[in-house]
Amino acid sequence: MNIIRNRSMVKYSKKELIARVLWGWAQPLFRYSPRIFFAWRRFLLRLFGAIVGNHVNIYNSATIYMPWNFEIGDWSAIGEHAYIYNLGKIIIGEKVTVSQRAHLCAGTHDYSDPAMPLLKPPIVIKNRAWVAADVFVGPGVTIGEGTVVGARSVVVKDIEPWVVVAGNPARLIKENKRL
Repeated sequence: MNIIRNRSMVKYSKKELIARVLWGWAQPLFRYSPRIFFAWRRFLLRLFGAIVGNHVNIYNSATIYMPWNFEIGDWSAIGEHAYIYNLGKIIIGEKVTVSQRAHLCAGTHDYSDPAMPLLKPPIVIKNRAWVAADVFVGPGVTIGEGTVVGARSVVVKDIEPWVVVAGNPARLIKENKRL
């Protein structure tokens, strides 16, 4: 591994670095807001460039790493202590639930290159999906519409629409009835 080359690489633009500092200063306003202040947290995220739909509930203990790389549709929710590590874009559709302690990770490194450059592949979660408690969703993954990802699953490949998956790695359990 070429650590010197890795550390000398430009990973973020100056604009992103400034935005990260400003978001760091604003985060206590998000984190320490009363639990039911969903509208306030939507406002703060929008202020920092997130695209946030109507009636979205994001709990104060959730972490949104870079709001400007975040999009969430109407009537969706991010549960307590969920970690949205969005170095790359994370796009969440309408009526999606990301449950407590889920981890969406849109950042990784190219291990085949000795400098291990930073990669920022996006994550897309389509409408009406449910990412249950403690699920890990890896970089570059798309979760199909109406899909249920069972608790504590690890998703590292795209998941088809209207299925139930679970396990490590996540595997098909059954079809999900279209509601």
